[in-house]
Amino acid sequence: MLSDLTQTPVLQRGDLRKVHHIALHVRDMDASRHFYGQILGLHELTGAEVPKTLVKLVEAGEVANFVTPEGTVLDLFWKPNLTPPHPDPQQEFTRAGHLAFDIDPEGFDRAVEVLRSHSVPIDSGPVTRPTGRGIYFYDPDGFLLEIRCDP
Repeated sequence: MLSDLTQTPVLQRGDLRKVHHIALHVRDMDASRHFYGQILGLHELTGAEVPKTLVKLVEAGEVANFVTPEGTVLDLFWKPNLTPPHPDPQQEFTRAGHLAFDIDPEGFDRAVEVLRSHSVPIDSGPVTRPTGRGIYFYDPDGFLLEIRCDP
């Protein structure tokens, strides 16, 4: 059977250029917009910046779009009837592990202070590893995020 797989076309290294967007389902759009826009400081797309396919949903308050510093779009889809996350935030509710944001090492401690000052639930950290420093925390819907920096 393996020989059949080796004959099947596959994408080559470099065919995929970058992450295009990440879509998250959120229960409380206001809390999520505040978290991603005000606490994490991501730019919310408005007006002509909103993808044409999402304009009506954005106008209806069902979608909010943010962009990360390197240009990846984060789409928040309002799902008010989502099952609440497990009371124990370490019980994963999705197959996605976490979303990690990179930060300049000089800004890492300030990022930790911002999270703490907003009482953002911290999962673990800050941790220091040979690959850098990181802190893991939860968004308003219990999705695990990381802010990390190189050594």
